[in-house]
Amino acid sequence: MKTLLVTQADLRKLVQEVGIDALMDQVIEAVEGAFRAFDTSRTELRQRDGFTLRNARTGVLEWMPVMRQGETITIKVVGYNPLNPRRYGVPTIIATNSVYDCETGHLKAVVDGVLATALRTGAASAIASRHLAHPESRVVGLVGCGAQAVTQLHALSRVWPVERVLAFDVDAAVQRSFPKRVGFLGLDVRAAPREAVEAEADILCTVTSVGVGEGPVLEDGRLRPWVHVNAVGSDLPGKVELPRSLLERSLVCPDFLPQALVEGECQQLRPEQIGPGIIEVVQHPERYEDWRKRSTVFDSTGFSLEDEAVTRVLTELARRYGLGMDVELECLAGDAMDPYDLLLPERGVEPGQGEPGDSRHKFRVA
Repeated sequence: MKTLLVTQADLRKLVQEVGIDALMDQVIEAVEGAFRAFDTSRTELRQRDGFTLRNARTGVLEWMPVMRQGETITIKVVGYNPLNPRRYGVPTIIATNSVYDCETGHLKAVVDGVLATALRTGAASAIASRHLAHPESRVVGLVGCGAQAVTQLHALSRVWPVERVLAFDVDAAVQRSFPKRVGFLGLDVRAAPREAVEAEADILCTVTSVGVGEGPVLEDGRLRPWVHVNAVGSDLPGKVELPRSLLERSLVCPDFLPQALVEGECQQLRPEQIGPGIIEVVQHPERYEDWRKRSTVFDSTGFSLEDEAVTRVLTELARRYGLGMDVELECLAGDAMDPYDLLLPERGVEPGQGEPGDSRHKFRVA
């Protein structure tokens, strides 16, 4: 049995073959399909868990599992450290996605999770916006212009006729560079003060690394009555981006309620103030049509069903285009009852017998 490794170089070739727009379209379709087809009798979700990293800014290393009964288990291991870009020159979010066979436990695939996380997070916001935002929405606002903001805007542009984009970040250099980083979209993207983003956006994405206890990052007074907000940055207890007043007057739709109650915007609400989950909205959109002319919030903490969907897209495309590498990562060949079978060349010799230096006692390297 072999394991498929899909690396950074493979993903670069994959994007060249497929095209970044077509790739995003496939991820949006896969994630929405996973929401629409979700059935607890066939798919088992788990809330993410992990370790808190007690460094200069609170970070985490977490695992996010999902099981399709009788098929596969997908687990993302993800690190979040807001100091990464400035201190180490690497993304805030670093991850790997692994796929295991349910029958044997065999590791079937390992895929980079940095691109995968950005793609699926953007896709989820696009899906929520498609079902909850005002039908005539044309102006997108972004509070936070880091890496995740790129795929937020890209995904939204694939499902909405975006006419104008206003972007704000507390880091002036990051804000200035954003129009260039999303230039491939061909949109009218302007750096703007937060007040303008709040006042003019029909669809607003908060994509920040605000610290625990430092939020919210928005004020409620200027927001449009029909604004739809994709709240993406809350991912720790005590870390929130939205003012409670906005949440209390809006239809708040969590991605995965058990998780959102602990580390999403839903931390701020009583159970009766929380609306349907995004899976319910996708499966029964007609029930929430009237809310599209009122304020709505997608509480996007990011959950494992999305990771499973994007991982499936990337591995299937890698196979189709002959990308990735099949490796014998696990010691599976040889005698299943003997863990040394591949290591000791002659099993007929008892340990300790023979002359010193006898090659029969040496481990061989394949």
